[in-house]
Amino acid sequence: MGCGVTKSDQFHKHTGKAIRAAVLIQRWYRQYVARTEMRRRYTWHIFQSIEYSGEQAQIKLYNFLGYLMDNFTPASTERNLISHIFRENEVCLDAEWERYFCYKNIEVPEIYSGPHLTFPLTVDQAVGLVEAFRNKKQLHSRYVLQLLLETWKRFRLLPNINRIATCQSKEVCICGDLHGQLEDLLLIFYKNGMPSSENPYLFNGDFVDRGKDSIEILIILFAFLLVYPGDVFLNRGNHEDHIVNLRYGFTKEVLTKYKMYGKRILKLLQKIFSWLPLATVIDQKVVVLHGGISDSTDLNLLARVDRHNYVSALRPPKRKTTSNSIRSVDSDLEEDFWASNRLIQRRSSLTYPKTFGSRDSFHNRSLQDFSDRIKVDPADELEMCRRKTTPFSPGVNRSKKESTPPGSTDSVSSDPTKDEWRQILDLLWSDPMTTDGCVPNEVRGGGCYWGPDVTEEFLNRHNLQLLIRSHECKQEGYEFCHNRKVLTLFSASNYYDVGSNRGAYVKLGPDLVPYVVQYQASSMTRELTVRQSVGRTERSALKVLREQLFSHKSDLVCAFKQYDTENTGLVSVNDWASAVESVMFLGLPWRMLRSQLVTCKLNDGMIDYNEWFNELAIKGPNTDHIDQSLLETLYRHRATLETIFRIVDTDNSGFITIEDFRQTWKLLSVYLKMEITDEAISDLAVTIDSNHDGSIDIDEFMEAFRLTDKKSRLERGRSMFMGTATDLTKLEGDPNI
Repeated sequence: MGCGVTKSDQFHKHTGKAIRAAVLIQRWYRQYVARTEMRRRYTWHIFQSIEYSGEQAQIKLYNFLGYLMDNFTPASTERNLISHIFRENEVCLDAEWERYFCYKNIEVPEIYSGPHLTFPLTVDQAVGLVEAFRNKKQLHSRYVLQLLLETWKRFRLLPNINRIATCQSKEVCICGDLHGQLEDLLLIFYKNGMPSSENPYLFNGDFVDRGKDSIEILIILFAFLLVYPGDVFLNRGNHEDHIVNLRYGFTKEVLTKYKMYGKRILKLLQKIFSWLPLATVIDQKVVVLHGGISDSTDLNLLARVDRHNYVSALRPPKRKTTSNSIRSVDSDLEEDFWASNRLIQRRSSLTYPKTFGSRDSFHNRSLQDFSDRIKVDPADELEMCRRKTTPFSPGVNRSKKESTPPGSTDSVSSDPTKDEWRQILDLLWSDPMTTDGCVPNEVRGGGCYWGPDVTEEFLNRHNLQLLIRSHECKQEGYEFCHNRKVLTLFSASNYYDVGSNRGAYVKLGPDLVPYVVQYQASSMTRELTVRQSVGRTERSALKVLREQLFSHKSDLVCAFKQYDTENTGLVSVNDWASAVESVMFLGLPWRMLRSQLVTCKLNDGMIDYNEWFNELAIKGPNTDHIDQSLLETLYRHRATLETIFRIVDTDNSGFITIEDFRQTWKLLSVYLKMEITDEAISDLAVTIDSNHDGSIDIDEFMEAFRLTDKKSRLERGRSMFMGTATDLTKLEGDPNI
């Protein structure tokens, strides 16, 4: 009595233990969630950095090739190799193009088991196309050309800015980037229903590239557009551009699936892409466009531009002389009377120096001067001098304003065509940022970053309340920013790898409140736990990162030797992390990643970087006899090299001659400002031309020197792997640029 332990004391004792246990579990769980989130974020950062560096490199390469076009005579070898990709300004009557794209002489064989089309299309035929592509069938090239021709005629009737009205029984479904991923489009149709007069759709650009079913997606969207012209709407994206398609896979996809008529199909798609509307306004309150805006974006100006002149948004259209009124579709349009004047007044460049000023100075900056690295023979120089004095040259009676030096922005600013081009470029390539203002988009190399103040001013000026855009992959498939006045929408799930991100679409009714629907197309992701999903994506990202590290071996060795002054081959973990970041410029937590990137045993806390490189080395063909610097250049600039190969392969056969192979490497060496000897190129050619037939199979060559043993989703469409920020800024450090 009175001296025992009461039940109350026992209860409090057990309660205290339970609370301490709960706190420990909670602490452990929070640490686990934090670590998982950190892994998720750096994985995402690896993927996105490599993607954007590839886009930037594509723009730089296009600028370089444009420089060659503007500064070489029509007879030069270099100009002949690349001239055909700059023929987008051919001036022909639409009727003449329609004759060129004629499909009537193409026979459909009796053994063809795919879908048959009759025009005008019916709903059943459009739905039949969806089912046929779901079952991996292919539409015959006759029907493809016929469908594309009808689509082209339809787009020529549409305004630059679509207008949509909603009602209680008619919500519009808005979809973002699909990037050739048919499984995502099929899932959207399954969840939301097929397009119809009661179920309208708006697709916001980037239908093609990277995925393997881009042409099927286009055929489905165009078919429903023809069946429901007032209920299916399409906006143009930055990948609806034949220059971008060269790098990111769509060109190759079409030529692989339609070997005989692929070239004609691609040319017709060029025309269609240039006629795609630029934006859509819903209920006069919501604007939907692909990329974004800048502080100078004006919807009234965009509504008036001749959008079909901008076949590629990466290059402003050239002015046309009165003598160029009508040409044949087969004519060679290489001769350009304005070329000599471009030595003084060159087009704007999408590249930028390390420090950049105002938006105007960014857009008006003259093209990089590659003249110091290009050898011009005396005959070419005489020809350029002659063209400067030709009576057709606009430089004869130039005003003082037009005679400004290359770096000046006055003459460029005064050209209304350039103003229109900037507006379209911003519309297709820009991204939002959290801080106020508007600055050049240094990551992508084109367009701009715009802040909340620019959004507010733009919406107020046009009496709008919401801007919906796409263009950026988001982990949840969507993201609000700028006080929920900008919504980013991305519809390609598993974009970087299985489990990397969700896709999303938006339903918008008369209340104009976005209702977001998320999904993931792969059934595999639904079976994975969060930990498994993050781990799978992380492994894929680290694999790509190891490839980048390996392809920058020489730069990394130089960086390590700055810390390893005694040449021991060892560096501390801190020095290792600092050296890697100084070369890669990816802003990653290298110390934390060290245990996954450096699996060799530490030597008293020091890393043996020579052993580490042996560990990173990826086995390929027998390359012992090939110059190692050439080999590293090949691995590092593989995507750029393939893009040049595709350009040089004018007949789209997939083969180039040994001489064209040499010229391709010469172009690359000039572009990278490095010496590549003829002997080194010959050794490389001998390695690939195993049957000694005097031609190089492009696909075999690129596969032989692929760093990965299995193509990752990041590299779909031969796409994103390019140099790091170090590579992309090497040209900018040149005092002559």
